Amino acid sequence: MYPGAYDPARTAVVTADGGRALTYGQLEERSLRLADHLRAAGLRVGDHLALLCENDPRVLEVHWAALRSGLYLTVVNHHLTADEAAYIVRDCGAKALIVSGPLAALGRAVRASAPDTALHLDLDDGSYEQALAGASPEPPDHQPRGTDMLYSSGTTGLPKGIAPALPEGDVREEMSIYQLLFQPMYGFGEDSVYLCPAPLYHAAPLRFGYVVTATGGTVVLMDSLDSFDPREALAAIERHRVTHSQWVPTMFVRMLKLPEEVREAYDVSSLKVAIHAAAPCPVEVKRRMMDWWGPILYEYYSATEANGITFAGPDEWLRKPGTVGRGGFLGELRICGEDGKVLPVGETGTVYFERDELPFRYHGDEARTREAQHPEHPNWTTTGDIGHVDEDGYLFLTDRRAFTIISGGVNIYPQETENCLTLHPKVADVAVVGVPDAEMGEAVKAVVQPAPGASPGPALERELLDFVRARIAHYKAPRSIDFTDALPRTPTGKLAKSRLRKAYWA
Repeated sequence: MYPGAYDPARTAVVTADGGRALTYGQLEERSLRLADHLRAAGLRVGDHLALLCENDPRVLEVHWAALRSGLYLTVVNHHLTADEAAYIVRDCGAKALIVSGPLAALGRAVRASAPDTALHLDLDDGSYEQALAGASPEPPDHQPRGTDMLYSSGTTGLPKGIAPALPEGDVREEMSIYQLLFQPMYGFGEDSVYLCPAPLYHAAPLRFGYVVTATGGTVVLMDSLDSFDPREALAAIERHRVTHSQWVPTMFVRMLKLPEEVREAYDVSSLKVAIHAAAPCPVEVKRRMMDWWGPILYEYYSATEANGITFAGPDEWLRKPGTVGRGGFLGELRICGEDGKVLPVGETGTVYFERDELPFRYHGDEARTREAQHPEHPNWTTTGDIGHVDEDGYLFLTDRRAFTIISGGVNIYPQETENCLTLHPKVADVAVVGVPDAEMGEAVKAVVQPAPGASPGPALERELLDFVRARIAHYKAPRSIDFTDALPRTPTGKLAKSRLRKAYWA
């Protein structure tokens, strides 16, 4: 479905503080007007539109304008520097750039470095509203389906533009793959109230915002200019009677580390479905969240590339703690060794998804596209994760291939050690990386952000090392711990480990 199919007075999108909102009538009319303006400005099917905006309800109207115009929409990470953001705008070949008022200075710098972007609109200086006022709200006879072309977070290098093929058909008649997958899986409908605590430039929040507004629910947007605030998230659940939500494990950890009396002060009984993805969730973190919220945590494993997906409902996860689910919904799972051969059940290797056709390409980078493909089966693709499947077909992730530590010829996966330290009361955040070692090639190093009140130093280092060695094999445990004020994380919670690792190898 599409916004015009629902009660025009119903709230489609609202900010968590209630200060800004769009009804379905406004979302339909404004997205149609913007689509008409973009056509009049010369944008055609297959062209690219870039958006630089915080979590504002108008992101969804720009998204729907692109979806009903056959355009690719690239929502740019507003935490990037001007040079980084301009690289994305140039790389995607955007013919139009829309910027919000709070990001106007960044937008001006981007425009100066992206001279081929001809159409510029500012959501808050009057130019955007003037463009809409002069455009037609009448729906055209045909509304060709567009899609997003988002960029990877760049945690292992320069961001990569992920270009799927444009879908066929009319946006009013055909459902996207995301609606086909997620609507029945999580029960989205007109009574759904979905909390979005993460920035809309990230794939999952943007695509779930689409699914909710395609099914008649309400999207509640938290602020994306500041870092995630666990108290504000709990307050938003209570204030808006949120039924559905989506999280990354870092957010769970921050909520769990609130004092118990603070957590109990908020009413979260309206929650029916809490979805989490983007990074593996430590088993103990998920158990504690289920103890608090009940068995409503649903996990999926996928990527911005949307090359495949696995799902794990709460009952499945309780039977198989640590799993990210089973495949078969969008591609078949294949675990392959370094020689490309499919591995037996239980053996660890690279995670591929087999599809009937190549599901994406990295924009303008055929070499990277080939790197993601299986050496013998070009329609099998990977995003670099490693793991194994059990006898029932459930996938268990081990780590990313790029972050594997090879110490004395032995593969060590940092995620296990990170999971061990995550909930230690004196640890606010942690990363484990391989660092140069003359004897072993690489040694395991933990970098810890101490919790408030914990003093970094030799005593804390010894306490944490003993804690890890009591729980996992000694060869996997860190040889040493460095302390830091903050670890480099993206606003969506992903650890920018390549940046951290590079500092030790420089």
